[in-house]
Parts: sequence; C-alpha cells; structure tokens
Amino acid sequence: MTEYSTVSYREIPLFKDVTEAQWNDWHWQMRNAIADIGTLGEVLDIDEKEHEDLEKTLAKFKMAITPYYAALMDKSYKLCSVRLQAIPRVEELSNDVSDMADPLHEDVDSSIPGLTHRYPDRVLLLVTDICSMNCRHCTRRRIVGQEDSHLSKENIQRAVEYVREHREIRDVLLSGGDPFTLSDGSLETIVAAFREIPHVEIIRIGTRTPVVMPMRVTDDLVNMLKKYHPIYVNTHFNHYSEVTQEAKEACEKMADAGIPVGNQSVLLRDVNDCPRIMKKLVHELLKIRVKPYYIYQCDLSKGISHFRVSVAKGIEIIESLRGHTTGMAVPTYVVDAPGGGGKIPLMPNYLLSHSDKRYVLRNYEGVITTYTQPSNIFSECWCELCKNDEYGPLDGVAKLLNGEKLSLEPTDLARLQRNGLNPQE
Repeated sequence: MTEYSTVSYREIPLFKDVTEAQWNDWHWQMRNAIADIGTLGEVLDIDEKEHEDLEKTLAKFKMAITPYYAALMDKSYKLCSVRLQAIPRVEELSNDVSDMADPLHEDVDSSIPGLTHRYPDRVLLLVTDICSMNCRHCTRRRIVGQEDSHLSKENIQRAVEYVREHREIRDVLLSGGDPFTLSDGSLETIVAAFREIPHVEIIRIGTRTPVVMPMRVTDDLVNMLKKYHPIYVNTHFNHYSEVTQEAKEACEKMADAGIPVGNQSVLLRDVNDCPRIMKKLVHELLKIRVKPYYIYQCDLSKGISHFRVSVAKGIEIIESLRGHTTGMAVPTYVVDAPGGGGKIPLMPNYLLSHSDKRYVLRNYEGVITTYTQPSNIFSECWCELCKNDEYGPLDGVAKLLNGEKLSLEPTDLARLQRNGLNPQE
C-alpha cells in the first residue's frame, strides 16, 4: 500500500498554535484563508519585486488560499507547482488578443441565472460563486470571488422547474464556484430536488475541495450524498504533489460510499506541461481510486494567458500515455470550444490512410499495420430503441450519419443571404 505524506502545518510559524481539531475543521480552513500579502509573507518568502507585483494584482483580483493548500507550497521556490496555482502574478493584469470574459458562452447560453443547457440531455447549474480558494487559472474568474454568494433559492427553484419541464434532460451537473462550500443541508436540498425528477438519471458534482481542502469531505457529507445515488463527483488535481494522505482519504471516503470520483486536469505552463509529470499524476490518481477523466486545454479567459501552452503539447502528452500505460490512466484531451462549442476531443493521428477496403493504422510504438474490412461492411439497425425513437432526435453531425440530412450549413453564409434563403428551412 502506497504511503503518502501528511501535510506538516506546524512547521509554519503562522500555524504553530493551531490545534488538530481546528486544522481538520473545514469551516476553520475557509475562515482562515490567506487573503492578504502580510499573512502570505508569514508562510512564504516574498521578495520586493514579488511584493510589488502582488500589490498591483490584488488591486484587481482577490486572493484566497486555504491554510492546508498553503502548507503544500514550497517556501522559496517560485516555480513550485502548487505555488503557481495559488499566488497571484502580475501577468494576470495582461490580456491576450485571444482572451474573452466568457469564452465558453455560459452566460450567453443561460436562460435562467446559473443554468446552462448546451448539450441535448444535460445541464450545468452554477449553485454558488464561492470557492474555498481562488485558483489563479480559474475559467470563471469573472464571477468566482467577485460577490461571494450562493445562487438564490428562487433561481434554484427556477432551474429545478426548467429541468422538470424538459424531459430530455437526464444528467444534472452542479458546479460553481464549489458546491462543497455549501452546508450539507443546503447541498442536500438541491440534490434532493433534482433526484425527485423521474427523468433525471444521474447527478454530478464538480469540486476542488479534495485537492485544496480535503477535510471538507466528512462522513456526514458522504452519508448524505449516498442517499441520492447515482451520484458522481469530479475533482481537479493538476500535479502529483497535490496527492497527499489527506487527499487520498477524502477521495477514498467518497469511493467507499459508492461515489465514483473522476479528475479533470487543466494543462498549465510550468505546472504540468510535461509528459512525465502527467504520467505520474494519472498513476497517483488511480492509486487513490480517482479516474483520470479530462485534460483541458487552458481556456481563453481574461488574465490567464500566461498559463497556456500549445495544443501540440497536449497531443504530445496523450501520445506519451496511450499505449505506454494502462488505458484507464489515459484521460481525454479536450478543447472547450469558445462560443459555446462544447468539449472537442483531440487525439494523435493513429489513422494514416485508407482505401475502400483497408485502413492503414499505426500504434504507439510506430508500428504500421492494416485493418481489412469484412466483405459485408454495411449494417442496418433494427433495435427497439431506434424503432421507438426512445432517445429522442439526433442533432448536428449525427443527422448526417443517419441520413436525416445531406448537409449542415452556417446561417450566415453570404450566398444564402444574397438569395434570401434560410438554411434551416
């Protein structure tokens, strides 16, 4: 059994008098989040230049670092992977030409405050603007940490009614902010409301507390959640140094309660943009019963361009995983497309060429092989699901594949406008 280190907080002068009961109380962790330069200076070595940069950055953006996560940071090394994710940098004040306030169009695609219905069968509900800490690469920095409020009961009820009225919705994702910053009772009220809707099959919760405040995952919390199975949790480890004994216990507590835990990493410059770092991370995750789920290309949110790396680097990382380690350890590398395009998977090119009979493929070693198609390659489906149209109408490219449409055309094509045609007609 792998032994993980426990965070040694008493070695830090700021925390030397903190009791074990206080340290392991998530309310204490949130109340004592590091939010100013003076307190931060009691944990880290801050030189004059960094002090000046912090003053400039904090004039615009908030800082909040849980004592637990602060104790993980290297005191002196500025390129510490944990420190880079937690400490504001002056680069946040610079906007790249590609930056956008709401790159994923979550606000644009929201007819009800907090609710986004982009994909056919699932919705996203941002139940709070509050996080236990302010991650510097946050894609929702336009809202998280700005007002520090939970979604109102009225808007939660509106979201519940929306889902109730849209029978095609089978999957509800609760995110924020961080839903685990709500009290057990408040979170249960939301979960229970969606669980009462017959056509809601699964409920997912996105949280980073197992990484930055693992003491939040209490016995009471998991015992409450498991009453509403099937419940899934996705968390957000970016570097293997975040996998501590405390994080392990939090994740395994959920797994023991029958709650599958997945991980969504963001590809970040100087944090995890290395195939070896990512490989060690996914191995450590599987050992604590967390399934690597996604690697995200860093979004185009304002003020985080210094974290971005090339898409080619992400493909290189997948190339270093696929075939080189167990398939369970290989997450899907995605770009969450600007403009509300959703998650688009990107993969190395394993298909080299093809004819009408054969496909030329290559494996992770560079071995080139062929797959010969059977003589009778065409099939028709006679299943009950298709005959009864049980899963509803298809959309997008799927309509092309099933023959329902011959083409898909953008609505703003100049030739259509010239001829006064509507491509949707």
